[in-house]
Amino acid sequence: MTRRRVPSALFAVLLPLIAAPFSARAQDIRPIPPPGIAIPDADRAALTAEVDALGREIESLREELKQRKPGMSRYLPDVQIYYNAVRYPLLYNEFYNVKELANAKTLLSQGRERAKSLREGTAPWTKQTGLLALGYVSKIDGSVQPYALVVPEPFSAAYKKPKRLDFFCHGRGETLTELNFISERQRSAGEFTPPDTFVLHPYGRYCNANRFAGEVDLFEALEDAKKRYPIDEDRLVMRGFSMGGASAWQFATHFPDIWAAAAPGAGFSEASGFLRLFAEGKTPPPWYEQKLFRWYDATDYAANLYNCPTVAYNGDRDGQKQAANMMELAMAKEGLPLTRVIGKETGHWYNADSKKEINDRLAVFAAKGRDTMPRQIKFTTWTLRYNKAAWLTVTGLGEHWERARVNGELAGNTVTLSTENVTRFELSNALSGKSVVVDGQTLRGLKFARENGVWVAREPNNYRGARKKPGLQGPIDDAFLDRFVMVRPTGTPLTPQTGAWTATELARAAREWRATFRGDAIVRDDKAVTDADIKAGNLILWGDPSSNAVLARIASRLPVRWDEDGTIRAYGKTYPAGTTVPAFIYPNPLNPARYVVINSGVTWREAAYLNNAQQRPRLPDWAIIDITTPPDKDVPGRIADAGFFDENWRFKAVK
Repeated sequence: MTRRRVPSALFAVLLPLIAAPFSARAQDIRPIPPPGIAIPDADRAALTAEVDALGREIESLREELKQRKPGMSRYLPDVQIYYNAVRYPLLYNEFYNVKELANAKTLLSQGRERAKSLREGTAPWTKQTGLLALGYVSKIDGSVQPYALVVPEPFSAAYKKPKRLDFFCHGRGETLTELNFISERQRSAGEFTPPDTFVLHPYGRYCNANRFAGEVDLFEALEDAKKRYPIDEDRLVMRGFSMGGASAWQFATHFPDIWAAAAPGAGFSEASGFLRLFAEGKTPPPWYEQKLFRWYDATDYAANLYNCPTVAYNGDRDGQKQAANMMELAMAKEGLPLTRVIGKETGHWYNADSKKEINDRLAVFAAKGRDTMPRQIKFTTWTLRYNKAAWLTVTGLGEHWERARVNGELAGNTVTLSTENVTRFELSNALSGKSVVVDGQTLRGLKFARENGVWVAREPNNYRGARKKPGLQGPIDDAFLDRFVMVRPTGTPLTPQTGAWTATELARAAREWRATFRGDAIVRDDKAVTDADIKAGNLILWGDPSSNAVLARIASRLPVRWDEDGTIRAYGKTYPAGTTVPAFIYPNPLNPARYVVINSGVTWREAAYLNNAQQRPRLPDWAIIDITTPPDKDVPGRIADAGFFDENWRFKAVK
């Protein structure tokens, strides 16, 4: 967790752990979360009994509320967070200090108290001010995830005026279990508590710099908080420090139209410079990994801060000033200045003078609120996952992972836009009836497409079949930002070697999902997959058409083929089915609005856990894995070939 102050001598020791180039050998990687300490048998037995009792109470309460008080069921996650906070350390050996035993007992007591209130038909904590731990059910895996909220005074259910809300993303904490997160957040309001302001501390699904499911966590927590409290959506402020500073850079640049302002502190803002990936003597990452830096590198989205007031902070002695330095350079290339607050004689912490200056600056921006209809916008993206800027939504690109730009201006009754690498976009309904000038062409409408080099005011009609669009654009890791079901094969694999690889990798993917994102992946046998599963989420299919019944249903409609002669056909090549395995993402032929992923979980592996800047996509849309090289904590095998599909989900030439 972020702390107020790290002595300079200690920081000199810690900095290599935070920012050193990644160099660990895959087989020597220490596990994260780390193994816990042994706790006394008597304490384990007592806590286990209490956890089991609370679990039974939750299930009983679930049925009772469903029958008698269905409106109160929405508060059940507020009980479950306490149950999970103690159950997980017992189950996964995640007690790290004997002091946590007392915290565990406290949380179980609080869980019982909330359960008792719900049984009586009340939820008194929803009317409290101060420090609160709350929970919601995630759409991704059905897990209950915690977050913390500082509720300002005065507040009551009758007080309806929407208030400002600040996020504060936490720093790296390898022992930041749910138990430790909730315990700390119920004791401390954190670094910043502006007056008359909600402060939301996302758990972020543990220690992943709010990436992937950790990114979704913030927005799911916000949606839950909005159902409970009067939150002013035009006065949301993004903050964070250290690892949380990296998160704040990411959210500010990728979602620029959401925030009234942003204030990243320290952290990192891109991967290659922070990790010195191209230093002399190092083997550069493969070309497709380098392209995928553009998913999370904030420097590549610097132009978007044109519409998001940003105040960057670091101590003058903090090695993580590199984050703001890199953003300052990137913004300068876009003609934008960066406001910086630099703590004098300060290391990796906030000093008092800087905190006041940051608060004062943000108060001005928050009072003004975000501009939902700015006269000018400057927007850039590399993927349709991040496709909005105020009154503009980009819905098609010429080529993913190449820069796309839209600059726009509102003047009188005219909207003027210039585009680069954009093939489709939409405008807000508020601009209906205005004249729209796109790259010199004058049109009317709200939806536009580029056909044969000419813009038209309609949906395009010059394509057949699938195309990449928002929420359906890849790469493989994109499937894990929404609901997914891992589908286990129950049939006979094409070869024993690929069958063994599949079993090992499926088990690893489910295990590491829990370790990294603090939820249980939904795993079903292939013959147990229902129409509801197909409709509701992405399918992660393991195996081959011989072993996996669902994969057999769709094999003829996929771009990768398993032939009867024992070969795999992909990218115009053939590969031996006995020693290679395809991994890829594609629109699900059984439900083209969702993905199907073949033979892959999240593509970064245990070797990336030591530095959050390493937690980035490692495979593109498709890959052929040579399993004669055994999987380890860095790779699933040797990557024989890999690449991206084009905008119509077809193989394209590798550059």
